[in-house]
Parts: sequence; structure tokens; C-alpha cells
Amino acid sequence: MRSLALATVVCASLTSLIFGVTPAAAEPQDFGADAKVMYRVVACAGDAPLPAGIDARTIEAHCKQVQPWYEMVTRRYVTPARELFATVRPASLPRTVVYPFGGGDLLSALITYPDATEITTISLEHAGDPTRITAATPRQLKTALAVYRGAARALLTNHDSASENMQKLERGAVPGQLSFFITALAALGYEPVSLRFFTLQPDGTLDYLDAAEIAALSDTRAKRKKKSWVDTDYSEAFTNSELTFRKAGDPKAPLVTHRHIAANLANNAFPGSPLARHLEAKGKVATMTKAASYLLWLSNFSGIRDYLLAHSAWMISDSTGIPPRHAKRAGFKQTTYGKFAGSYLAASAAENEAFRKLWEGQRQRKLRFRYGYPDAEGNVHLMITEPRATP
Repeated sequence: MRSLALATVVCASLTSLIFGVTPAAAEPQDFGADAKVMYRVVACAGDAPLPAGIDARTIEAHCKQVQPWYEMVTRRYVTPARELFATVRPASLPRTVVYPFGGGDLLSALITYPDATEITTISLEHAGDPTRITAATPRQLKTALAVYRGAARALLTNHDSASENMQKLERGAVPGQLSFFITALAALGYEPVSLRFFTLQPDGTLDYLDAAEIAALSDTRAKRKKKSWVDTDYSEAFTNSELTFRKAGDPKAPLVTHRHIAANLANNAFPGSPLARHLEAKGKVATMTKAASYLLWLSNFSGIRDYLLAHSAWMISDSTGIPPRHAKRAGFKQTTYGKFAGSYLAASAAENEAFRKLWEGQRQRKLRFRYGYPDAEGNVHLMITEPRATP
């Protein structure tokens, strides 16, 4: 298959050189049908018939465990978060959202910015191969769904995903990132429409992969974006995804575009990269981050921190967001909610003290849901980082 695809490309190039004919660009391959299978089989949404070869009893038992979680996450997270954000989110915000360190968490992006028309999440994890659900044996699918449930329960309970859970789903029949994204759609009443994959060009533009390009990459394997992470067991074609979706049951509802980009955001990879150019071209955006391992506190993540300070029209985060000294110097003010006594993970003592002073210097605003990490004492908290008003 790969040699045939490459031969087709070479032949088309020769035709162009000899006859001066430019071949028509091939259409990007759309995996929307596979996304809909994941919506039904993995996320347990909709009433479409199961594909041939999928064991109905396995899916029934799986969905019996998954579906109650949607009511739980609505009650504990979706409803109180939407109520708060509706009162504090500026009406004039850009509808383009950028969420660095946002592996798997389309759920929070949609809750935080329900009017978004374009959302970009970035993390070390690859999107994943959506064709594996129907290609798996009954035993493989049953095992993979059990692994998925362990990770999805953590996502819906804690509203973010532990690194070890996301690493487990970099391999196997259920692709981790795509399964989390489609689970978010099911939880919030959306349905998938199309699914495509792309690469980033040097200038930051997107190159969508057609069927020949997907086939040509079939023997490759997507490699880890960081030395301490894990390699996948699927093609590198399935690294970056573009999922479009709309409100379930309404064909006339506007489409929302979500792109996930697998990338290392450290200074040795991000500044000057195609990803950096892609993000910069968006101009001012709404931003967020949470449960980000306090990486924005570190000097070797100053590039992505500087990007956020230069392009954020408004940002919401837990304490893994922008440290106060950087925010103040860039002309931002920070408003706190909940309580903060210290970082959830071991992190800079100086930044910890700065965050404690930030919280202590403001009146306590109640918070009824977890947004990212709790603090060292288990307190929930979040903060809004926004430009100071111009006199």
C-alpha cells in the first residue's frame, strides 16, 4: 500500500513536469464515520446500530458503567462551573481558544468557553488511530475499554487526566485523546461530524492528509514528543487531529472545530517552531490551562508563557497558570477564587509564596467545583488573569 501511494505521487509529479499540468489536490481523508463509531461504542452516546463484529454484550456492560458518570459530572462540575463562568467571562472575548498542556480535556474547554467556534488543545499525547475500534478482536476491545474506563472515570471525576492514564492510552484499541474528546461531546450534548488529520508546515499552516498520504505513513509509528514519555503503536499520520462537532440532533446547529496538536512546549522545542507560528497567527485568543504540573513556573517553559502573555485576551487557570510576577510585569491583573495554601506538587518555594500572597491579598470568593489541581491542603481554587484596564 505504501509503495503504491508513493508511486502515485511520483507519477503525478512527472506528469506535471513533462506536460506542465498541475494535478488537482486530493481531498483530505475524513474519518467522521470512525468518530461516530467511537461516539456510540466508547462514549455510549446516540442510538446508532453497533458495527458488525462488535459484541453487543460487551458494549452493554461497558455503557452500564459509563453512562451514570455523565449525570455525576454534570452535577458536580458542568452546572456550577457554567454558572460561575457566565458571570465573570467578558462578552467580547475572542471565540478562538488555546489550551496548552490540555491533554484530553476538551470537556473543560467547552465548559469554560461555551461560545467558542475554534479550540486548540496541545499536549505530549498523539490524537490516536480511530480505525482501531472496528479492527480490534472482541477480546482486544473488551480489554481496551476497561483501560479507557479507568482513565475516563478520573477525567470525569477530577476534571483532568493524570499523566500515567494518558500514557496507557497511547497504545491499544481505544485511542486515548480521541476517546476523551468524544466523551466530552457525549457528556455535553454534542455529536461528531467529521475527523481529519494534519501536519504543520514550517510557516505554521495546516496540511491535511489525504488517503494516499495516510497510506504512505501506515508503516511508521508516532514517536514520543518527550524523552520521558512513551511511543505509540500506531501511525504518525494520527498525530494531530481536527474534529468538528455540533449540538446533537440539530443538523442546522453551527459547527465547532477542535484541533489537537501533539507537541513538546519546552523551550528546546516550542519557540520559533511551526506550532509557535500557527498559534501566533491566531492573534488575540481566549486561553486556559490547568493541572499543568507547574511548568509555567519554570524558566525552560518561558516561551509558551511569553506566548500566553502576549496573546491572551483573557485567561483562566488553577495555580499552574502564570505566576504573579510575570503577569504583573506584562500588565495583567489576577483575581482569585477558593483557597490556596501551597502547590499540589513540589514546586518553587518563591512562586508558592507569591501565590499565597496573591490569595491572601484578596477577599475570599467561594468556589463550588474543582478546576485542575487542588492545593496542598485539598482546597479547590482557580484564578482569572486578564489585562489591566487602560486608564
